[in-house]
Amino acid sequence: MLDIKEFLPFIIPLAVVEIALLAYTIYHILTHNSYKRGSRGLWIAVAIIGMQFIGPVLYFLLGKEETT
Repeated sequence: MLDIKEFLPFIIPLAVVEIALLAYTIYHILTHNSYKRGSRGLWIAVAIIGMQFIGPVLYFLLGKEETT
């Protein structure tokens, strides 16, 4: 049977990247006033509920307003 210690070198960096992406996404949502689709509350919910890369990626693909 596989031991969890064998997977730690893969799990720890993945968790760090996931938390960093979520933190940056929440920061970006809170500091900007306009979004392509939806509202601030919607995107915070999507980012938190879909925390495992999906929510933040969806925000940056669908919700982030393009700036010049």
